[in-house]
Amino acid sequence: MKSSARNQFTGKVSSVIPGPVNAEVELTLASGDRIVSVVTMGSAKDLGLAVGTEATALIKAPWVILMTDESGLKTSARNHLRGAVSRLVKGAVNTEVTMQTAGGLTVNAIITNESADSLGLDIGTAVSAIIKASHVILATQA
Repeated sequence: MKSSARNQFTGKVSSVIPGPVNAEVELTLASGDRIVSVVTMGSAKDLGLAVGTEATALIKAPWVILMTDESGLKTSARNHLRGAVSRLVKGAVNTEVTMQTAGGLTVNAIITNESADSLGLDIGTAVSAIIKASHVILATQA
């Protein structure tokens, strides 16, 4: 599958919680990391999402929020992936940050240079990638 989304994570559906309008779908990735997505019930049905189904989570890099010190903060975002910065590419306005989780999952984020500087990002810096479940697009093979 080709996509402009920098983050493409394939895994198995480990839970589906249906609701009147939306379903909460959890994917367990080979790395052991878990990604939660919220999709409409219509999409869940059309994609055939059920426990054990293989699906791919697509997340655009600008949708990833980075934190260097959660300090016990709680957020409404369902996805918190912890890792370390493995690559930084600074542009005129934005910085592309690549992080890797302990399980080997690579996550890409695009943040402003000002944010990268204020977070003190460098190779090896411990970071958390925060992703809202509504920003996770799911895809399955046709």
